[in-house]
Amino acid sequence: MQNFEVIVVEDKKVLDNLSKINSIPSEDFIRENFKQLSSSEEELKRKKVGILGAQFPPSWRDASKIGAAVKDLRPTPLDYTIKDSPTILIILYDSRKRAPASEGDILGFLSLGCVMQNMWIMAESLGIGFQIMSTFSSEDVSKKIKEALKIPKYMKIGFAIRLGYPTTQNKYLRVRRDIKDFTHHNIFGDKNYYV
Repeated sequence: MQNFEVIVVEDKKVLDNLSKINSIPSEDFIRENFKQLSSSEEELKRKKVGILGAQFPPSWRDASKIGAAVKDLRPTPLDYTIKDSPTILIILYDSRKRAPASEGDILGFLSLGCVMQNMWIMAESLGIGFQIMSTFSSEDVSKKIKEALKIPKYMKIGFAIRLGYPTTQNKYLRVRRDIKDFTHHNIFGDKNYYV
């Protein structure tokens, strides 16, 4: 369906305007992040998915404190998320172009994922940092971004991505599952193919 459009934002004035938009993490975001946290690098290496808890405030790392943490949240400018990135990509989804016989337009969203993956692979091959910014998808932030960039109402923000050459090393461990962790031989559960 080619249901996507891409806005490349590199004008410093436009980036500065976007940086001033306030965002506040939702309780769902914090609770869902909590489920992905590992308390140590060893745990994260063993699980091979998720996030190192040290990346988040202490109150986000304790299930009993999340409710209070949500109440204490204050709006934060997107400047923290954009962090002087020279380029932001906004990947838009055209809600009028639904893939035929695709309930909930899952095929349309898969198409967006393919577009993003292709860009990610190319950026990686060029040594360009590529980071998805989930905060752009929240309803309130999305509305303000759409106003600032004159995005039509029928377009939805699928992804927002920071692009730029890294100036510092990521200090947190990042993990990926090995092929043998998700590959099955003939039937689900048979992991003997790569032995």
